[in-house]
Amino acid sequence: MLATLAAFYAAAEIVLPIVLAFVLRLVFQPVLRALERAHLPRVVASLMIVLSLVALFVVLGLLLSAPLADWIRQLPDTLPRLQARLHFLNAPLSSLQRAVEQFQNLAPGSSPPTVALQAAPLPERLLSAIRPVAGGVFTTMLVLFFVLVSGDLFLRRLVEVLPGFKEKRQAVDISQQIEGDISVFLATITMMNVAVGVVTGIVMWLCGLGSPLLWGTMAFLLNFVPILGPTAGVVIFLVAGLVTIEPLWAAFLPAALYLVIHIVEGETVTPMLLAARFTVNPVLVILGVIFWYWMWGVPGAILATPMLAISKIICDRIEGLKPVGHFIGG
Repeated sequence: MLATLAAFYAAAEIVLPIVLAFVLRLVFQPVLRALERAHLPRVVASLMIVLSLVALFVVLGLLLSAPLADWIRQLPDTLPRLQARLHFLNAPLSSLQRAVEQFQNLAPGSSPPTVALQAAPLPERLLSAIRPVAGGVFTTMLVLFFVLVSGDLFLRRLVEVLPGFKEKRQAVDISQQIEGDISVFLATITMMNVAVGVVTGIVMWLCGLGSPLLWGTMAFLLNFVPILGPTAGVVIFLVAGLVTIEPLWAAFLPAALYLVIHIVEGETVTPMLLAARFTVNPVLVILGVIFWYWMWGVPGAILATPMLAISKIICDRIEGLKPVGHFIGG
């Protein structure tokens, strides 16, 4: 297990798109079957799904480019603006800084010399960050197309090589349950995140932040990462409110309203919709998010919960692993 995890960490550039493609296959398998029932060939239906995803990414990128560019241009003025709005915190922060300096003076040895590094220009840093993302998206779409075209090929081959009827039936049952439960889970999460994005965009526009599409898309994407995503969203909306909105009390409204939206969705509506199929230990969820974020970054944090749910389904169906499945359960 340790060797496998080390290999996944070292080969994240190629392993992550493959895992993501197989998870997306679970999401779009019902869509593929619906297109096949409409008498479309599997190859054509798979190509339509992949091209629709690519078109969605391109359209979102074009729509978000202008508001995102405006906020990037405002970044140099953000820190002075925050300092001016939060001047009442200067005295406590100064006291805290003095306490930290005194604590450092008590430590043995001298502090290491600081070296000033010249950062690369912002456009170059953005391009260097976009290149691996674009490569990963291309690999994911390519693998997704061939996985959709292959259909149940892997399951058929697995059933053929298993020795007994019991093992063959168990493999089919596990595969069907994973496909059914995970597709429902991901579809439900996606629909709820769309609702969160729409409501958040409208609320932020009413609060005076503008760019409802930008804030709605950001809330939609952040909500795929349990706990850590909404926490980052609260910080982002707090900073945006402090930079944009007057008076000071109103600047806290975007973060507070976003937190209310997340509590209503994440703690009430979504658990009620998924309770019949999924009861996963919340402590293991946050530990999985932290671990897979360390392994694969943000995509790993998004995949953490589906992979934990798949592990529970497999463990519940295999006799020797049932205690592990019971441990994973909520």
